[in-house]
Amino acid sequence: MPANPKVLVTRKLPKAVEERLNNDYDCHFNPDDRLYSSDELVDFAQGMDAILPCHTEKLTADVVARLPDTIKIVANFSVGVDHCDLAAFSERSIVVTNTPDVLSDATAEIAILLMLGAARRAGEGEAMMRNGSWKDWSPAFMVGTSVTGKRLGIIGMGRVGQVVAKRARGFDMDVHYYNRSKLSSELEQGAMYHDDIDSLLASCDFISLNCPVNPDTKGLLSRKRISKMRDGAILINTARGALIDEEAFIDALKSGKIAAAGLDVYCVEPGGNPEISQLPNTFLLPHIGSANQETRDAMGYRALDNLDAFFKGSEPNDRVA
Repeated sequence: MPANPKVLVTRKLPKAVEERLNNDYDCHFNPDDRLYSSDELVDFAQGMDAILPCHTEKLTADVVARLPDTIKIVANFSVGVDHCDLAAFSERSIVVTNTPDVLSDATAEIAILLMLGAARRAGEGEAMMRNGSWKDWSPAFMVGTSVTGKRLGIIGMGRVGQVVAKRARGFDMDVHYYNRSKLSSELEQGAMYHDDIDSLLASCDFISLNCPVNPDTKGLLSRKRISKMRDGAILINTARGALIDEEAFIDALKSGKIAAAGLDVYCVEPGGNPEISQLPNTFLLPHIGSANQETRDAMGYRALDNLDAFFKGSEPNDRVA
């Protein structure tokens, strides 16, 4: 590895990750954890050899075009790369990597939390306890939906989807899935494959979105697709907000077509959609799918492994461009 390559670190990272970075690289850290504007990011990148960003940085074609020639690699602290214009990076011969595998368990945990929270009206109950509005109990009070034994449809049976399926089997759920290709029977573990999304939507009580956003999947859950869902189904999204047509989704929540939803991601982040947050039949989290100490450390180490490999002259294991 060349002596002390210079790395722009765009967000505050776990302490152990920053310590390892500091040992091996000449780093420009962000101790205040402030979101840089595109202009600031380009300015701070001057004279740097690498950038270590998160999904919060929008690395559009315009931003990529303005990066200095010194930048040779962008090692994302993220499994998703929809914030990166990969074609633009490829045109400039800038290597891009991500951090797969290490956050599958953490994200699946959040998917199960959202599923339970949405089905059992946890958001409403928690708000009731905090605002002091719980005054009575009756058999008709706060009645939700059972998860046990229900049919779960997973859209995107990759690493995270497979772990969601595994966790759901603990509730005796009947797992169905849609994927670009059918999995081996060993990976399916008894799950039923659908080669058509509409078929899956019509068949399942719960739908979990676990696929990446790309030109083919953006707006995947459109108004037309929502109409294909089983009446009263519950939707879970831990992938990306852009998978959903939010206007159609809100209409479906208001009408009861979708009985409830558990969301960790939104079309606009941070902040989410105020119309969604005002609906009582939603259980909402602020994009914390990977937010446990073990996972965030592992993501950082994975990003650093990619940096180390590149600067030692090897191909990074997690190269996406």
